Amino acid sequence: MSRTPAATRSDFKTWRKMTTRWADNDAYGHVNNTVYYEWFDSAVNAWMVENGMLEIAHGDPIALVVETRCTYAAPLAFPQPIEVGLAVSAIGRSSIRYRIGIFAEGAVTAAAEGEFVHVVVDRASRRPVAIPANWRERLETLS
Repeated sequence: MSRTPAATRSDFKTWRKMTTRWADNDAYGHVNNTVYYEWFDSAVNAWMVENGMLEIAHGDPIALVVETRCTYAAPLAFPQPIEVGLAVSAIGRSSIRYRIGIFAEGAVTAAAEGEFVHVVVDRASRRPVAIPANWRERLETLS
């Protein structure tokens, strides 16, 4: 089985620094696979908050995760600084597909990479709505 080469830094448009935590390591001595999904969620939502798109407590619309995937290429462990790269690979009427790379600090290739899909919905009904124009404008900066 052949494998696609890992993503590189040039595949991403914006960056967030994070660090592994003691509790992230599993019994095998590396960051557990579930933690990568937490990093995906934190990176995307922090970017949305910082860009005025998401007001967590009362904002409308909101974005719900409908799909995720992750491919692992190299282990990470505690204590280790990491860098999370973010890009938008597709913008639909109500959906956003993000591409996310998890890098050891300063590494050229990703230790893991994945996708994360949001569907924009009305807060009360949870039914899909069109991506607001101001959101679309900000998302296009990551395309």
